[in-house]
Amino acid sequence: MKLIDGKQLSQTIKEEIKLEVDEIRAKGGNIPHLAAVLVGDNPASRSYVRNKVRSCEFAGFESTLIQKDASISEEELLEIIQELNENEDIDGFIVQLPLPDHIDETKVTLAIDPAKDVDGFHPINFGKMAQGLDCYLPATPYGILQMLERYNIETSGKNCVVVGRSNIVGTPMSILLSRKANPGNCTVTLTHSRTRDLAGEISRADIVIAAIGIPNFVGADMVKEGAVVIDVGINRVEDETRKSGYRLVGDVDFDAVSEKASYITPVPGGVGPMTVTSLLLNTLKASKLK
Repeated sequence: MKLIDGKQLSQTIKEEIKLEVDEIRAKGGNIPHLAAVLVGDNPASRSYVRNKVRSCEFAGFESTLIQKDASISEEELLEIIQELNENEDIDGFIVQLPLPDHIDETKVTLAIDPAKDVDGFHPINFGKMAQGLDCYLPATPYGILQMLERYNIETSGKNCVVVGRSNIVGTPMSILLSRKANPGNCTVTLTHSRTRDLAGEISRADIVIAAIGIPNFVGADMVKEGAVVIDVGINRVEDETRKSGYRLVGDVDFDAVSEKASYITPVPGGVGPMTVTSLLLNTLKASKLK
């Protein structure tokens, strides 16, 4: 078994980005500027946005953080988005999800200028991705592609099973791995909670992408010998031995599945850091397009 170290790979790519930004700065070019909008006080969201800000600082980006109380109205949030759309100094921005229940996430996503949609969630970017056109790829799937490519994992002709069909991970992942590209050229099965014999589908996979949001869902009995296992899940489970009272686990039973997998991502330290790095890559791309 070989560990796919997302934390180390993320650092390597951020160092590459930093070198490129240093060169842009030396030539007097446009320095990438990423903005993030954080609504409410969700601890996971705050931590994620904080990591984005730190990564921007490391890579030499300019960054702006806009924090608003959960009581903000939908209209007020849409006004902030419009201001960011019109701000020529901002190359790209994200609105951190989830949002409070009284705000329509779809309406917010549609309000973002596709040219600044570095999270890759806008239907225009999604549609371009589906047709193989140049666009901003969704950050988590983009990070997974980077992992497969940088670790020289063969995907062509392989059977890939994606567990989970969200618009953020599962569905775009199934499109990206089936396209005529490298990584890609997989035969992809997109599974979910209504799939019959889900364990049987997973057991036939050469590559498993687990993004179903259930702690330790994928067990060793579901994974065939030598499979590549990418764990997108991040779940809190109670653990009285920890000071925090909990620990983070993925959607894969890591200890058991790692005995059979040829490659596997850990949680934490796997896909998560690569999501942030992909956001930087998209912002750098947006900056260059200007």
